[in-house]
Amino acid sequence: MSDRLSVLKTYKLYVGGKFPRSESGRVYEVTDAKGKWLANAPLSSRKDARDAVVAARKAFGGWSGATAYNRGQILYRIAEMLEGRRDQYVAEVADAEGLSKSKAAAQVDAAIDRWVWYAGWTDKIAQVTGGGNPVAGPFFNLSSPEPTGVVAVLAPQESSFLGLVSVVAPVIATGNTAVVVASEKSPLPALSLGEVLATSDLPGGVVNILSGRTAELASPLAAHQDVNAIDLAGAGETLAKELEIAAADNLKRVLRPQPVDDADWSATPGTDRMTAFLETKTVWHPTGSLGASGSSY
Repeated sequence: MSDRLSVLKTYKLYVGGKFPRSESGRVYEVTDAKGKWLANAPLSSRKDARDAVVAARKAFGGWSGATAYNRGQILYRIAEMLEGRRDQYVAEVADAEGLSKSKAAAQVDAAIDRWVWYAGWTDKIAQVTGGGNPVAGPFFNLSSPEPTGVVAVLAPQESSFLGLVSVVAPVIATGNTAVVVASEKSPLPALSLGEVLATSDLPGGVVNILSGRTAELASPLAAHQDVNAIDLAGAGETLAKELEIAAADNLKRVLRPQPVDDADWSATPGTDRMTAFLETKTVWHPTGSLGASGSSY
């Protein structure tokens, strides 16, 4: 028998493309479904949340300005890398949610497929949500979708990986940047996702992942003047109402939590979570005329 001690993993936050510990130095114990210790996760502070917003804002210009085709390629690359680390995520999801290996594998496979699904939508969503509008006059009238900006995302509490992917991927697929608060009781799959994002082609700051107390982190994010929208998927009913009130101060877009179970996260998601964080820009332009005959185009 070997007397070698295994190397325990140190989980860190993912902010601005780097892996800092919480500035407070705090951690909290993460246990599996049976109460067995798994790891110490960073207990993020309000300062960590503010730092994540700064990183997301800095990254927004480059990410929103990238071509939709390029964003799709990067999301597909993330799916490739998740596929390569599939066994790791199966083990983490099984521990986090108390699932059998086969059920955890199904969750991970669905999450990887979801990345691919959203990667395919990046250069198609504009055709669904935009287009030319008929008007009574000599004008072109064109509507096109644009990303809202920095989106705070409260990841689902029960679905530690599939639910996480289901709320993060649509936000960045459409050109937004994200500050993600991982599941409070099961943050490890989310923190491991940061390792994949860091070694993919995703620019630093596009996705920032925090772990800790959801209520402690959500309140400053909902009130932050440089956060443009918030997804309340991981907030309970009481907390969600408080966050909606705080978000109203700068007219944030708010996606209210819906009662979902694991089966619903596995269903085809549709386009609702993409369109929830898109603005519509409409441009009017005179058609003018061509030639001496005055024919218009």
